[in-house]
Amino acid sequence: MVKTVTPFSTRAKEGATDSPLGDFVEVPQTITSTANAGFYDTTGKLRGVQSSDKLFLIDPIHESVANNATILSPQLSDHEYIDMTGFNDLYIGLKVTNTGNFAIDAVMGPSTYTFANLSPINPTAVLRGASQPANSTADIQPLLEDAAQHITADVWNIFVLHSLLANQKLLQFKIVNNSGDISDIQFASMRVV
Repeated sequence: MVKTVTPFSTRAKEGATDSPLGDFVEVPQTITSTANAGFYDTTGKLRGVQSSDKLFLIDPIHESVANNATILSPQLSDHEYIDMTGFNDLYIGLKVTNTGNFAIDAVMGPSTYTFANLSPINPTAVLRGASQPANSTADIQPLLEDAAQHITADVWNIFVLHSLLANQKLLQFKIVNNSGDISDIQFASMRVV
């Protein structure tokens, strides 16, 4: 325990401090740790605190994608879209077998799922929104529409999408092979709080 002069003490009256009342008071010097385990929503259900993915989720290879052909990723049967609810940033990786340009668009996920409770959705439609501060004027525009990203073959090309797709519930990526030849394409993603 440490003793300190309290406000409104007699010592303050004597000019030892500018706090007037009570003399010394014992101040506990212990630290109590707390953990934020989440919150209770309006239905009374405990909602845990979101944490970042520790590893990339790697999609199966799209084999022999022709030049000018389009694929959608992720494509896993149990994970056909990325749910960014509670996440701010997204890392995506592309690994191809033919160096060249690839178009990358963020699109609405498969029509077999709902966006929260809205159905049907417009599948493969480029996601649109406004990313300007609330007090400025902002046009609704594509969130990610990249017509020609140069991708190096046989290595993971990793891109960070900072706050661009935060909280998007039903997200896929439309990738077009514009490399000039057939290419295998593999996709990976990792969400960050």
